[in-house]
Amino acid sequence: MEVTLDDVKNIVRTLKEYTDFDLTDYSEKSLKRRIERIISEYRMNPVSIAHQIKTDKKFARKLVNEITVNTTELFRDPQMWYSLRYDIYLKLKTHAKISIWHAGCSTGQEVYSNIILMKELNLLDKAMIFATDINNEVIEKAKKGEYRYRLNFEYLNNFDSVVNRHPLNYEVNRGVSYKKYFDIDRKNDLLKIKEQYRKIPMFRVHDLIKGEQEFLTKFDIVFCRNVLIYFNFNLQKRILRMFRKNMNKGAYLILGYHESIIEPMEIGFEKKNNYYVAI
Repeated sequence: MEVTLDDVKNIVRTLKEYTDFDLTDYSEKSLKRRIERIISEYRMNPVSIAHQIKTDKKFARKLVNEITVNTTELFRDPQMWYSLRYDIYLKLKTHAKISIWHAGCSTGQEVYSNIILMKELNLLDKAMIFATDINNEVIEKAKKGEYRYRLNFEYLNNFDSVVNRHPLNYEVNRGVSYKKYFDIDRKNDLLKIKEQYRKIPMFRVHDLIKGEQEFLTKFDIVFCRNVLIYFNFNLQKRILRMFRKNMNKGAYLILGYHESIIEPMEIGFEKKNNYYVAI
């Protein structure tokens, strides 16, 4: 069923009026695609969706979970992880503690990738790792650290690329086994993060649109990858200003491969390689 922008605006307006969710500044094109898919799957129409939002809070919560984008993978975009391994963490290794926020963490693969890298660099004992997402269902999945093996085994190549090989010398192989960090059950299609690493991050449901983080700390690294592209320009700037307010001077902001900040100096960031530094 074709969904008009007026249909999208009505659903967003109804969510804002009857729930705690405000999607006003989401990209309308992105919302339109998501709502069309939901209409097809639920066999509803825009009017019935708006009516259901008014009368069923569980449905509204489910709808928001469906609308928000949740794509992630182990060691996504290895070039970024090379920057972390051979640049950023070398500069942070003298810190007594390293505070990290994964904003929009989805099902947690990025969080656990970072934990693995910090462990390999002997920095994990210094780490305070927080991870948030608006979607309560993906937060519960992230806490469990359980993933389908067949959907994730190809990303173990990224593990090897970042953990075992040197990007400038492929003859180097550190020989770190997957078994060090994962319990793998191919028969039951299960790849599970080992328990001691699942205990480290503090996962919380949090809505970036509402602003302030809840951890009462300033961060040395903020990950917010492939999230801002779903917001309009004004909301992007508001969130970036919130990040800067909650970051130490010299801290690092890591965005998605296709994301960038327009006029970063105005917000308090300087572009360095494939990341930003708080100034």
